Parts: sequence; structure tokens; C-alpha cells
Amino acid sequence: MAEFDLIDLLAARCAASRADVVLGIGDDGAILAPPPGQHLVVVTDTLVAGVHFPLSTAPFDLGWKALAVNLSDLAAMGATPLWASLALTLPEPSRAFVEGFADGFATLASRHGVALIGGDTTRGPLAVTVTLHGAVPPGQALRRDGARAGDAVYVTGSLGDAAAALQVLLDPAAGEVDARLRTRLDRPEPRVEAGLALRGAASACIDISDGLVADLGHVARRSGVAIELEVDALPASPALFEALPDRVPRRAAQAAGGDDYELAFTLDPAREAAMRTRDGGLGVTWTRIGRVVEGEGVRLLDRHGHDIVLPRAGWEHFA
Repeated sequence: MAEFDLIDLLAARCAASRADVVLGIGDDGAILAPPPGQHLVVVTDTLVAGVHFPLSTAPFDLGWKALAVNLSDLAAMGATPLWASLALTLPEPSRAFVEGFADGFATLASRHGVALIGGDTTRGPLAVTVTLHGAVPPGQALRRDGARAGDAVYVTGSLGDAAAALQVLLDPAAGEVDARLRTRLDRPEPRVEAGLALRGAASACIDISDGLVADLGHVARRSGVAIELEVDALPASPALFEALPDRVPRRAAQAAGGDDYELAFTLDPAREAAMRTRDGGLGVTWTRIGRVVEGEGVRLLDRHGHDIVLPRAGWEHFA
């Protein structure tokens, strides 16, 4: 494929129509009409082959995940998704790969009303960068710096599935990966609806990409508080219990494995009942897993209140 054939293919598959896109793919830049009276939220994530996704990842799944991780960031800000730009680096311009990638990207984009408005294509080691724009009413964005002592800590969905899938993929003797776990790794479900529902209620929020303990460490540091997590309260799927029956590796996957793309948030516990009973809720299950206290850092505690020390708190690129 020639470069402009590749661009035309992506445009045909992914450039969904939105009235606020004045000029989309095909020029030196896009022209956009921001929503009146809204603040823009801009997020960017890069996925590199062999670092952020296994080389065995299907093109459809890579297209899905490249957008999903950015949608997850917008969800953590309580923002409504709008427009995406895509920078795609390929070793070779394979039509089959690009078609599969575009279909995965477009499937998730259409679900959330996202229009692809431009980007770049280059030759090199396989990598994908997506920049996503969203909108939020002034003063309603979810942030990391609002947690206060006395708040409770919650998480959506369940934890550890993606990390467990990756463990199996990296172990030549481990056999086949449970399809339920592999789906959580390859096609995470960004909690956009939950993020919108948490506006005006959650005191702080973050998405879990690098690991629960590591990511909540950002909330603790930005908010000037400490966070205590109850390890036995961390939600686990039936598939995770089957894959990791030993509680030690299971806990490590849940607390530090990463790639969950769930939302961790803090909330005045007096508001929990109202949040659970109001129409629509968060659109996903959510679990109370800890508390915010005076101090600093994040502690993972067993049922007796003793500290659990993990080999690592989460993913760190330059550790």
C-alpha cells in the first residue's frame, strides 16, 4: 500500500460524521467547532509493540485498544468523547492489517460517537499513538487532587484479569489463555458512562492502567492524603479465581498488574447509598475497597490490618 492509500482506507473506515467537525481528514489540519460553554479535555496514549501489547495481538484488537485506553482517560476526567487523531507507525503497510485495525478502532469509536479527524502514518517499528478530545462542563471535571480524609475508595468492575492473561502469554509452558481473560487484555471496556455519572459526586478519580496501588498513589500524592486498601475487598472475576487460585499471585495481579482500565474513585461514604439507588447508577458494578486517611502514600492491608508488601506497585517504563 502507498501512504495515501493507507490514509484513504483509514478515513473510509473511521472518519465518522459529526456536525462539529468543520473540516476533517484530507487537509493539513482539522477544523473543529468546540461545544459552546464546555471545556476541552485532551488525552494522548502511545502503544508500542512488545511493551504495551503482545506481538500476537490481532489487528482488530489493537485498533480497539488504542482507542479504549484513551477513552478510559477521558472517563477518568468525566468527559464526553468527541474527536480522535491517530499516528500509526508500521514496519510494512499491509492492507489486511490496516483493515483489521481500522475495523477495531471504528467499532469502538462508533459506540462512543468519536470521529477520526486526522493524524500521521510512518514506517518503523509497530506503534500507535492516539490523541482524543472530549468535553466537560466548567467546574465538573473529575480530577486527582480532591480526595479528603474520611472519603471511601471504590473501583468499577473487577481487577487482575488482563494481568493474568499476560502472565500466561509470557509463559511458554502455561498453555492456552482463558478467552475471558484475553478479552479483558485485548479489548478493555472504557468506563465512559461511569465517568459521566461520577461528575459532581466523586471527589477524585483515576483510571487504572499501571496498577491499582501505583495509580492510586498519584491520587494520594496530588490530594495530600494517604489511602488504605483492603486486599480482601478487591473485586475478582470467576475467570481470575480459576486462573490464579493461589491468593498471593492473584492479589499481585489485582493490586499491581495494571491494564485493567477500570476507574478508581473517592467518594463521601454518606453519598454511596444515593449513588447506588439513583436511576442508571454507574452502568457497571462498583465496589468499596478502602478509605482515605491523613498521611501519605498507599497501604495494602490484610484482614488483620497488617501491611502487604508487593514486589512492585505497578508498571513503570523507566524503572
